[in-house]
Formats: sequence, structure tokens, C-alpha cells
Amino acid sequence: MPEAIDQPSVGVLCFIAHRAMETRVMEGLADAGFDDVTLAQSRVFQRIAPAGSRITDLAEQARVTKQTAVFLVNQLERVGYVERVADPTDARARLVRVAGRGQAAVAAARRLERQVEEEWTQHLGARDVATLTRILARLREVTDPYA
Repeated sequence: MPEAIDQPSVGVLCFIAHRAMETRVMEGLADAGFDDVTLAQSRVFQRIAPAGSRITDLAEQARVTKQTAVFLVNQLERVGYVERVADPTDARARLVRVAGRGQAAVAAARRLERQVEEEWTQHLGARDVATLTRILARLREVTDPYA
């Protein structure tokens, strides 16, 4: 007889919290006038390094094909969230960099994230949120190859 599952795994619990944050941020961005970015686009967009990223790196980190990453970046570029610039380390390559509209969207997303985190802190308490943050940061050391 199979064992009863009382509680989802740690990974599923983390995913549920992540999905809740993601949903709130995407809804808040749409309400703030950034309603022309999709969830798929955001998953590539949020991986752009401060100095810019190559498409191949974005594709790998977002776990999509290079063709999909190109398609999503083209859409983001068309509406002003990103721009392509010369790669200073390789004259043949181009980097994707966050553009003006993208910077405004990032600032709005950060405000929304802080708002959700404040709600979670009210629910869990500051000490538990600090402990959770510390533990997840330690877990990231062995789970995030891009950190």
C-alpha cells in the first residue's frame, strides 16, 4: 500500500511560494502599465546580467532553446525592455542589456516583491523570515549554478 503524503516536498513548497510571488509581481506590473511583458519573456528578462548577457547564456539559464530565447528577446526589444549592444570582449558578439523601459519595470517589480515579502513577514514573523532567508541562501550554494 502506498505511503500517504501529508505534506508536499520542500521543493514543491518552495515552488508554491515562488509561483505566488511571481503571480503577484506579474499582476502588479500589468496594473502599473507594464502589461506588454509575458511570463515567458520575464523568465528570460530576469536573467540578464547588469553588464548584459549573451543570448546563449540567457537560453541556458532560462532553460529554453536558443531559438526561443532569440524570439523572446526580439519581443522584449520591440517594446523597449531590452537592447542589443556590442560585446566589449568579442567584436563579433552582441549582448542583451536592460533598456530604459526595462529598468522602470525592474524597479516596479522590486517594489512589488518587497510588498509581498512584507505581507509574508507579517504572517510568519520577522525571525522566521530571517531564518528562512538564511536557509534558502545556503541551499542556493548547492542548487544554483549561476550564482
